[in-house]
Amino acid sequence: MLRRPIRAVCAVLATAALGLTALQGTAGAAAPALGPAAAARTAAAAAPDTLGVAAAAPEVIEALRRDLGLTDAQARSRIAAEAGAGARAAVLARALGGGWAGSWLEGPEAGLAVATTRSADLAAIRAAGARPVLVGRPLAALDATLAALDRAAGRGATGRAAALAAPVRYVDVTANTVVVQATDRAAAERLVAAAGVERAAVRVETVAEAPRPLYDLRGGDAYYIDNSSRCSIGFPITRGTTQGFVSAGHCGRAGSSTTGANRAAQGSFQASVFPGNDMSWVATNSSWTATPYVNSASGAVTGSVLQQVGASVCRSGSTTGWHCGTIQQHNTSVTYAEGTVSGVTRTNVCAEPGDSGGSFISGTQAQGVTSGGTGNCSQGGTTYFQPVNPILQNYGLTLKTDGQGPGPGPGPGPGNPGGTWAAGTVYQAGDTVTYGSASFRCLQGHQAQAGWEPPNTPALWQAV
Repeated sequence: MLRRPIRAVCAVLATAALGLTALQGTAGAAAPALGPAAAARTAAAAAPDTLGVAAAAPEVIEALRRDLGLTDAQARSRIAAEAGAGARAAVLARALGGGWAGSWLEGPEAGLAVATTRSADLAAIRAAGARPVLVGRPLAALDATLAALDRAAGRGATGRAAALAAPVRYVDVTANTVVVQATDRAAAERLVAAAGVERAAVRVETVAEAPRPLYDLRGGDAYYIDNSSRCSIGFPITRGTTQGFVSAGHCGRAGSSTTGANRAAQGSFQASVFPGNDMSWVATNSSWTATPYVNSASGAVTGSVLQQVGASVCRSGSTTGWHCGTIQQHNTSVTYAEGTVSGVTRTNVCAEPGDSGGSFISGTQAQGVTSGGTGNCSQGGTTYFQPVNPILQNYGLTLKTDGQGPGPGPGPGPGNPGGTWAAGTVYQAGDTVTYGSASFRCLQGHQAQAGWEPPNTPALWQAV
């Protein structure tokens, strides 16, 4: 299989800093600083190149055409628009501060909508190229409401019983509310009351089916656990000289052995968490080599920048192959019979048993591993994925990307002028680093890699 060499990321930004002047008028530390609209447009223009969207696999394009009704040209255009919108939203999130109420993508062309609680912010959002939406609750307040519901779900037998009947809870930024999905509305109301949250901030929806983990079940490719159940590989990784892959935690426990789709001895689970989270990683033996590909795709994974609500996302699994849809909500809590899993992402992509652990990808960016869901790929359904960046961070793993060797360890890479930035580190939005004599703030969560140094990537880093 031909492998495409990694393309150089966007050209190094000139020494003029991308420091952001806050919408309230607070000056950034860097000078000269771009205003929020200009900074957002600059970051958005750089994003498609930084994220390698042109390298999207043909299988992904084909699945987008089938599942979202797009032409090839529309699919590629949408992936590029989504990358730019993510960077644009990240800049605006820093500028809006406490008024930030989330963002999402709209329509087939992936237009960006940004919500704020302050009418004074609307003009600046519009100037940055987004549609402004004025709402009543900041995202921080909605997140706090969700956290209170999760705490109530974990308190005693009553909370546990209510959570099983109201198993899905998430922040819906498009409606500026928290949603509780329940098979029993009365149980949902008991959970809301027990949490002590503002009732008007919560919408209860009745659903016919509760999610379940997709056990028994290819990261795209199949693997077998203890010669019994089947799951799907998420993404190949490295840890120093060790090679392996990430998958779902419910697929196996630490020490469980794995065999590949060819039934050859493969490796063993090194760590696993489920419930709480749904994450694991497997170290493979010397017969297996980590590659940056998903399900024999000719296009490769180029990074792990988490995309936003409304972005297209495709899943590959050993039971049903490639299927696509859109991201509906991040930071969702799901109560399975085995317990509650928090921090997963809700999608309208279908999946079936055996797809568990498989790859979720947006364009060329790894998103996460399949956890569970409802429905099937004949009638449609909802599927949740465990984001990949927390797995990489928790276990000290390096995502295998195009053109990468066994994996950069912590520390300065070639040509690094010094500072705290390090390839292989997982950064969250808001983290600050130094690179040479300059300081930078992370705009979008990702695992750093050579070629994504802060001065090179205004879609990911902002000078401060």
